[in-house]
Amino acid sequence: MVSTKNTSSAPVNPRAVFATTHWSVVLTAGTHHDTTRSRDALSRLCQIYWYPLYTYVRRRGYGAHDAQDLTQAFFARLLERNWVADADCERGRFRTFLLTAMSRFLSDEWDRLRAQKRGGGVVHVPVQLDTAETRYGHEPATEETPEQSYERRWALTLLDTVLQNLRAEYERAGKGELFAGLNSCLVGGRESQPYAELAGKLGMTEGAVKVAVHRLRKDYRQLLRTEIAQTVDGTENVDDELRHLFAVLARPGA
Repeated sequence: MVSTKNTSSAPVNPRAVFATTHWSVVLTAGTHHDTTRSRDALSRLCQIYWYPLYTYVRRRGYGAHDAQDLTQAFFARLLERNWVADADCERGRFRTFLLTAMSRFLSDEWDRLRAQKRGGGVVHVPVQLDTAETRYGHEPATEETPEQSYERRWALTLLDTVLQNLRAEYERAGKGELFAGLNSCLVGGRESQPYAELAGKLGMTEGAVKVAVHRLRKDYRQLLRTEIAQTVDGTENVDDELRHLFAVLARPGA
């Protein structure tokens, strides 16, 4: 049973949407050669988005081993050759930049990569390719285009990242058990939530549960905006990217 000691305190305070985002740091570094900050920011983004790209490559018809080689090589080239310097700073979204860059890479680099010994001549980039095909094996069978599959996996990966960040925020605030008890309320309408049942399980009043769920959802929305902001050039693009995310999730089969 969760203690009510910490449930009436101020809500968790997620990070505000940063004026300087991971993507804007990468773009700026691409033109000013601030390699340390650029690599750190780009590596952070790559850690999140490697699997959507792997899914895209597999949907393009490449086998598992080739897709692993191509994804690894793509990120290595991305870092080595500073492709970001050519990104459109005015309309830059990391999501679209990556997809365009990968599409070009598959056209230009595939023959060269096949000529190399498997894994040779490629700088290691720390992405979890050992788990890629296992995850891909659980992807639903759909008639999506490779681009649609990429965007669906991008959206789901981003939401999962936000959920993990929110869990970490609550645990740091000493509210890990509360999060575990209420995180199921992040989906579904308010009228369908079993507040009375949750109150009994958590040792809280029903009213306190409703307040806690309201705060949880508010924290989630803020962290979602924060995460989205890391992938666009300027916070003014956050709302457009959010609308696109929800549109992707609303597609049949998403």
